[in-house]
Amino acid sequence: MAPVLEQGLDNLAFDVSIFLNLMHSKSIKETDLNKPTYCVTDVPPWYLCIFLSIQHYLTAFGGNISICFILSEGLCLQHDSLTQSYLINNLFFVCGLCTVLQVAFGVRLPILQGGTFTLVTPVMALLNLPEWKCPAWSQNATLVNASSPEFTEMWQSRMRTLQGSIMVASIVQILVGFSGLIGFLMRFIGPLTIAPTVSLIGLSLYDTAGDKAGSHWGISAMTAVLIILFSQYLHSIPVPVPAYSKTKKLHRSKFFIFQNMPVLLGILLSWLVCYLLTIYNVLPSDNNRYGYEARTDMKGNVLSEASWFMLPYPGQWGMPSVSLAGVFGIIAGLICSMAESVGDYHSCARLSGACRPPKHAINRGIGIEGIGSLLAGAFGTGNGTTSFSENVAVLGITKVGSRRVILISGFIMILVGMLGKIGAIFSTIPTPVVGGLFMVMFGVITAAGISSLQATDMHSSRNIFVFGFSVFSALVIPNWIMKNPEVLNTGVKELDQVLQILFTTHMFIGGCFGCFLDNTIPGTKRERGLFVHEDVEDMSNISEREKVYNLPFGLSSCLQSRPWARYIPFCPSEDHSCPEKAEDNTTSQRRGSERSIVDEVALKVVF
Repeated sequence: MAPVLEQGLDNLAFDVSIFLNLMHSKSIKETDLNKPTYCVTDVPPWYLCIFLSIQHYLTAFGGNISICFILSEGLCLQHDSLTQSYLINNLFFVCGLCTVLQVAFGVRLPILQGGTFTLVTPVMALLNLPEWKCPAWSQNATLVNASSPEFTEMWQSRMRTLQGSIMVASIVQILVGFSGLIGFLMRFIGPLTIAPTVSLIGLSLYDTAGDKAGSHWGISAMTAVLIILFSQYLHSIPVPVPAYSKTKKLHRSKFFIFQNMPVLLGILLSWLVCYLLTIYNVLPSDNNRYGYEARTDMKGNVLSEASWFMLPYPGQWGMPSVSLAGVFGIIAGLICSMAESVGDYHSCARLSGACRPPKHAINRGIGIEGIGSLLAGAFGTGNGTTSFSENVAVLGITKVGSRRVILISGFIMILVGMLGKIGAIFSTIPTPVVGGLFMVMFGVITAAGISSLQATDMHSSRNIFVFGFSVFSALVIPNWIMKNPEVLNTGVKELDQVLQILFTTHMFIGGCFGCFLDNTIPGTKRERGLFVHEDVEDMSNISEREKVYNLPFGLSSCLQSRPWARYIPFCPSEDHSCPEKAEDNTTSQRRGSERSIVDEVALKVVF
């Protein structure tokens, strides 16, 4: 009997060893698959850096020009393509400048900065106030004289008000970031606050998308179908292109063009169709007929009038002014932007091979974003800046997390912002093509907001109630207020304007309801989506990975040796180390306990 039992135990031990080896090899394979080809501090070959930098610029292209086209409606510039081109150049220039600042001195992750849709809703609410509505003559292209002093003063006075309001509101973001207050605020902002807030950004812009697409539904539908086709159906199909290397010489390589630039390809092909329909006079030449805005020659003089070189500078539209109502609305938008950026920092760190960002890096990143919004206001973009989630996703696709690539992208955007002809080309995109772009872009923004709920338990009736009530109330209340503006009449004009903007901003209503209900209705952290379980891996080189967040030019070493640095929330010090390092001992103890339990169970099995 003893030999049989001994043989059985030997077989069991052999089977367990095989199982453990298989599990270990599987985890190694999964780790290798998720590991980036180039980590944060790695430097790819120069030609790969340039290509990937242009790809990041093209990824941010759709979102940035969408913001400019929406803003031009509120500024009464829908028939002034030349000024629209200035806005496009302005936004790209400032976004490039902010990207360089963020990568060099901010969170120091490979994260690109772009315009923020969270400010679009409050800005449009400000511009839709009765005293700011565009006059009737500005809606008629034949009556608009872009060079007239009356027209120039009309849109520049609106822009100056936006500038001052954004600059004042951005000071709040700077203080929240550099003071470390962002960590305190994040305790109350969970997925059930972010989801209705972000999704309502896209839902509230359905009217703008419908107006643009309605100028020619056929062209708009074609644009949307092409973008969907390239991004969803053909994204994994490579296109063979010639390539050269020292080892392989001239050879054929695979380029996933549909995966990398679906928006640009969709716009270019639709634009080409509009051009062909224009030269063959298929589209009407009468500006009162349906489909006229699809013609490519209605903005033909913009390219010739635009200068080759321009240098954006602060105050180029005049001395900024401040609207109290605008400041409050924009602060609400910036709070949403900060919450989104913190999530982007963690995603970017995971995809680029860095450890989770420590508090001092997050504080510095949010503070730099506040400085970026301050610059955006001073330069007169009519918008702020934030981390672009789309470009974080590109890191996961390309497996290239080098911050050198993003740094070059920033310089490319600065260069593009100084080339006036580039902005002029973008401003001549036919209106229905823009409408098709809006339908896809705003749909993705809405879905991105809803996707925040995947961390929560959506089988919970509590969570369903919080999300459903927040979204529906945020659609009902602003709609009723806009139909009955006289109800907000306190006798104080400034207070009436503040209430008008806040109660007609969908994302503010949805975010407030979501935050209040989520923090007052009883629920567990796991149910609310606040419980995040992160496995700590590869602790052997954690000190090297932590150096990613060090300030350049030896500033971190200098600050860490100063005892007062521990009291400054955005300065790296021994107390502000990487979160994973603090968890290292706990993890080791937990693993030791687990091994003890396994050993105890093994002894019981043997004896």
